[in-house]
Amino acid sequence: MKKDKTKNNKFQTGNVITVSFAHLLHDTFSSFLAPILPLLIDKLSISYSMVGLLSVLQRLPALLNPFVGIVADKISVRYFIIIAPSITAISMSLLGVAPNYIVLGILLFIMGVSSTLFHVPGPVLVKEISGNRIGKGMSFFMLGGELARTLGPLTILGAVSLWTLEGTWKLIPFGLAGSFFLYWKFRNIAVHQDFSKEKKSSAKGTIRKLMPIFIALIGITFFRGIMKAGMTTFLPTYLTAKGSSLWFGGMSLSVLEFAGAAGTIFTGTISDKIGRRPMLLIISVATPILMWAFIHTSGFWVVPILLAVGFFMFATQPVLLALVQDVAHDRPAFINGIYMTINFTISAVTILFFGILADWLGLETAFKISTIIALGGIPIVFLIPHKKR
Repeated sequence: MKKDKTKNNKFQTGNVITVSFAHLLHDTFSSFLAPILPLLIDKLSISYSMVGLLSVLQRLPALLNPFVGIVADKISVRYFIIIAPSITAISMSLLGVAPNYIVLGILLFIMGVSSTLFHVPGPVLVKEISGNRIGKGMSFFMLGGELARTLGPLTILGAVSLWTLEGTWKLIPFGLAGSFFLYWKFRNIAVHQDFSKEKKSSAKGTIRKLMPIFIALIGITFFRGIMKAGMTTFLPTYLTAKGSSLWFGGMSLSVLEFAGAAGTIFTGTISDKIGRRPMLLIISVATPILMWAFIHTSGFWVVPILLAVGFFMFATQPVLLALVQDVAHDRPAFINGIYMTINFTISAVTILFFGILADWLGLETAFKISTIIALGGIPIVFLIPHKKR
C-alpha cells in the first residue's frame, strides 16, 4: 500500500477494502453497549435518562474533531487509525466489569476519544484512494462500519454466554491483534493528501463559505437522529421489555445493522450517478414510513420490516460523507472533522432526548414521536444544491 505521489483517479479496490476492514474492526468493539444494556441497567440500576447521559459522555470528545482535522490536514495521522481499535477494544471489553455508573461513563468517554481519532482521518484517506468514485469509496467505508454493528452484538453476547458479563475483558487480545495487522498494512500509506506549499484558505473562511452545507447537514442529522438513536440504543431493551429474550433483542439489532450495511454499499454508489440530493430525498421519505410500520407490527413480519428499516436508516451516511468530500477542496480533514462533530454531537443530544422521552412516556411512545419528528428532515434536503454526478 505505497503512496502514489501523483494524482490518481483510479479506484484502488484493495486499499479501500483495507480501510473498510479497519472500520469493521474498530466499530465491532464500539457497538458493544446496546446489546448488553438490559444487563447493565439491571446490574447498576440506571434509568433510560442515565443511559442517554452515557451517550453524551461517549460523544463528548467529538468536540475535538475539527482540531484533529486541522492536524490531519498537515501531517500523517495513520497511527491514529492503527491504535484506535486497541483503545476501543480495551475500554468496551471492560464494560462488563464496571463496578458503578461513574466507571461506566469513564470507559465510554475513553472510547469516544479513540473514535474521534479514527473517524476524522478515515474518510479523508478513503477520498484519496477512491479516485473519482468518492461515493463508492464512502459506501465501502461505511459497509465496514455497518457490518461491525452487525457482528458487534453477536460478539459481545457470545462472550457473555461463554464467560458471563464480567468475563468480556477476554476479548481485548483480539483488538490488540487487529491493530498489529493494521500497522503492517498501513506502514507505507499516509492519511493525508500530498500537500504543496500553496497557501490554503483559513479555517474561518472555509466555515463561512460552506455554512449553507453545514446548516443542511445539521438539519438532516437532527431530524433523523432521534429516530436512529432510539433504534440503535434501545432496540434490544424495547424488545426485551415486550417479552422477547436477550438473544432475540441482540439478534434484532444485528439484523437492523446488517440491512444497514446493504443500504450503505448501494446508496453511496447510486448517489454518484443520480446526485446526492435525490438520494437523500428518497431515504428521508422511506425511513419514517417503514419505521411506523415496524412499531405497529408483531410476529413474523417484524424481521422483514426491520430489514427494510435498517436498509434506509443508515443509508444517509455514505451519501453525506461523499457530499462533505465533494466540497472539501483544500481542507478535507478539517471539513470532515466539522461534519463528524455535527454528527456525533447531535447523536449524543438525540439519545439523551430519546431517553428522557422514554422515561416520561414509555419506549413505544418515544419511538412513535421520533418517527413523526423524522419527517422534518424532508424539506431540509432541498437546501442541498442539486448536482448530478
